[in-house]
Amino acid sequence: MRGLSLLQFFVRRLVTVVITLFIITAIIYGIVLMAPVEARAQLYMGRNIRMNLPEEIYERYLQSIIEEHGMNDPYPVQYVRWVSQLLQGDWGWSPVLRANVFDLLMERTPATVELTLYSLLLFIPLGLLSGALAGWRRNRAADHSFRLFAFIGTSIPPFILGLMLISIFYVGLHWFLPGHLSIDESMLVRSSEFKSYTGLLTLDGLLNGRPEVAVDAARHLIMPVVTLSVFHWATLGRVTRATIIEETNKGYVTAAQARGLSERRILWGHAVPNVLVPSLTASALGAAALITGVYVIESVFGWPGVSKLITNSMWYPDVAMASGFAVYSVLAVLAVMILLDIVQVIADPRLRKGGEVS
Repeated sequence: MRGLSLLQFFVRRLVTVVITLFIITAIIYGIVLMAPVEARAQLYMGRNIRMNLPEEIYERYLQSIIEEHGMNDPYPVQYVRWVSQLLQGDWGWSPVLRANVFDLLMERTPATVELTLYSLLLFIPLGLLSGALAGWRRNRAADHSFRLFAFIGTSIPPFILGLMLISIFYVGLHWFLPGHLSIDESMLVRSSEFKSYTGLLTLDGLLNGRPEVAVDAARHLIMPVVTLSVFHWATLGRVTRATIIEETNKGYVTAAQARGLSERRILWGHAVPNVLVPSLTASALGAAALITGVYVIESVFGWPGVSKLITNSMWYPDVAMASGFAVYSVLAVLAVMILLDIVQVIADPRLRKGGEVS
């Protein structure tokens, strides 16, 4: 992008997000409409109503639901109506959980955000640092060690790693506790004395002047965050290592060495800034895997995030929760990608100056 200002850069990203949302939501709603009208209308009924109503009354009730929700309208009409409802915060009613889908998702979002945020803060710096050092010291002990651990990190599925860590650190050593909070801290958080400022317990504990809550929340976060971060650390580290190796063969590195610059200055002052953009781009492309991994880790560790909603509604069809969860997941992936774009802009001086970036 040549001569592109910072504002134009973000406007272009936002336009891309809007187009992506349009395409994906159109596909999601199209999949929902593939089901017969009667089958979709039945999902608005409770199971007891369906079983207890006489056949004639049941058919009338079914037709009234179809007419009320316009289920026989053309696809474009139904899609526009659905999107407009989403924009107004009406994501539908979950007959299984007996609550508004949007309210349920927002209630559990802080726990998911907290887990995702600390995972990003862990694996991005570690991936860049370890990958850069391994690539710079290619075929040395540090490189061999990194490649071994990175291979292990990408070979073990996150849910298997989570179960292994639970058996070692929860069951065996009793170092950490499962769940979100300990009993005493959980009772304190639910009391009227504790105010929720951000929804992130590690921050709200400090803002409420209760550091014990923040410390307890951090202890419960350690294992889920580590489990979620390992795979992405290994992936980012491998990309960084490969890119650093390419940089070492370029002329500016040879010229810097000829001028007598120290190895540390060449690596961190010249080589690493040039690998930040491709490395962070690789992380952005893996944003979908990160969000999916968050849901898996939440299930493994009993984390009270949004994944709990979809697992609780698996035993009975809940189209409102399923479609709402799908849209929520798309938004989460796009949010992570935008966040990594911001980090990329901060890291790359060419973007800050409105120059060219590949």
